Amino acid sequence: MNIASLLSKTAQQLPDFMALSTGTANHCDYQTLAQRVAGIASFLRNKLNHQPGDRVALIMKNCPQYIEVLFAILHAGLTAVPINAKLHSKEFAYILQNSGASSLFITDDFLAQSEELVSHLQVASAVLSVNSDAYTNLYNGAPLPMQACEPDSVAWLFYTSGTTGQPKGAMLSHRNLMTMTQSYFSSVDTMVAGDTLLHAAPMSHGSGLYTFPTVACGAAQVVCQSGSFEPAEITSLIHHYPQVSMFAAPTMIKRMVETPPAANESSDNLNENSANINEDTSNLKAIIYGGGPMYVADIKAAMKRFGNKFIQIYGQGETPMTITCLSKADHLARDDIDLADGHLDNRLASVGCAQMPVEIRIADEQGAPLADGEVGEILVKGDTVMLGYWGNPDATAETIVDGWLHTGDMGVMDQHGYLTLKDRSKDLIISGGTNIYPREVEEVLLQHPAILEVSVVGKPDPEWGEEVVAFVVLHEGEQLSDQQCDAWCLDNMARFKRPKSYYFVGELPKNNYGKVLKTNLRERLEKEHVNA
Repeated sequence: MNIASLLSKTAQQLPDFMALSTGTANHCDYQTLAQRVAGIASFLRNKLNHQPGDRVALIMKNCPQYIEVLFAILHAGLTAVPINAKLHSKEFAYILQNSGASSLFITDDFLAQSEELVSHLQVASAVLSVNSDAYTNLYNGAPLPMQACEPDSVAWLFYTSGTTGQPKGAMLSHRNLMTMTQSYFSSVDTMVAGDTLLHAAPMSHGSGLYTFPTVACGAAQVVCQSGSFEPAEITSLIHHYPQVSMFAAPTMIKRMVETPPAANESSDNLNENSANINEDTSNLKAIIYGGGPMYVADIKAAMKRFGNKFIQIYGQGETPMTITCLSKADHLARDDIDLADGHLDNRLASVGCAQMPVEIRIADEQGAPLADGEVGEILVKGDTVMLGYWGNPDATAETIVDGWLHTGDMGVMDQHGYLTLKDRSKDLIISGGTNIYPREVEEVLLQHPAILEVSVVGKPDPEWGEEVVAFVVLHEGEQLSDQQCDAWCLDNMARFKRPKSYYFVGELPKNNYGKVLKTNLRERLEKEHVNA
């Protein structure tokens, strides 16, 4: 089993279908892509003498060559190590050294760092820019036959975001990725030849993982010309391509909603000065969101703006993109009961039901299953679960117990199988012996019209153990006092859950995947306590 065989099959069946584009410019069709991949794979095995299982890293901004290199690494029977291009140089160094990568592909943005980067490679085989003539010459190399791989061979080392401590490399096998691909079609959405996947998020992460189902069905992949997320550019590309799907973090969707609609936008006006979001989303098939909390007020605003185009997935690097799914149908009220009794809001606050290939258990601290309605840790089992952490057997043994992946996330399952996340277990606040889940408090505060973003953490308290603290970002031009926030909370939640203090800040600290760094917020509180 080699996951790269998805490409060879599609190239045989749909050779002339467009495979890759940058902006509105075509890059290559499927036949050409398969030929290029086989040529690059030959270079890796025959020129660099890489052996099965060797690691090859990618530090690249989104570009069509990303797909060429990724599939070439897999085609050659090697292990890909995609690294987020937005990370710090020290993080690059750590991941390259930890993975034992032997060679590295970069975009020209990182040429100035190439000497430093090569010093971190296990064997200084090559640091090659995909923007160079040397790279394009690889297209014409003698094609390497598809290399056979065992189902449990490591295909992708997925380094976690590292919000606390150093990131760990989740070992994703060919079986993991193939099961994830099949789960997309069975649990998430349909996709057929001629459809479009728009890469608006980093291809080193979730968007890149959706490369596999896209290639499997012969759809096109489009990379933004800017190489980053720009709402106006995204809209222009949606106007240009048919049946567009994209993976987006909740913060990206929020930006799209907050971008004012443009008057009289032409779908042919595709330059960088084109107008912003247009209400016409007939070409938009689906926005699949995940990677952070999507609050009920935010998804309602998004649906009001763009219609019923949204699908939520919940996954982790350790079981990529495949724990639960909240379908398009789940985003709509089903009957009068949903509207009258708030069932729809409860469903929108959930992350949906288990995807087809996985089992989910809500467990107590000993791993024993809990009944519906009880809060516990979310455990996952199935062929999507990683093999373990690279070079870290202790962390693996702690995380995978009797075949169950301990996600570290807290959640509750209802009687219909809908899972609602509460928080990471480390984010749980215990005040006076009572459990308080920050997300519940955040949901209430975000309903206030003056509040743009909020993050709730626990602050050590000698009497109560912990007290609830809220960091609040206001909409531009808005003002709010502690007393007004407190009154809002008292009107909308139990008194014991409300924050005891509020910090009004200009922005929340986030990592390069857009996740709020609650560790940084706790550190700020600890420093204040020490200096008090």
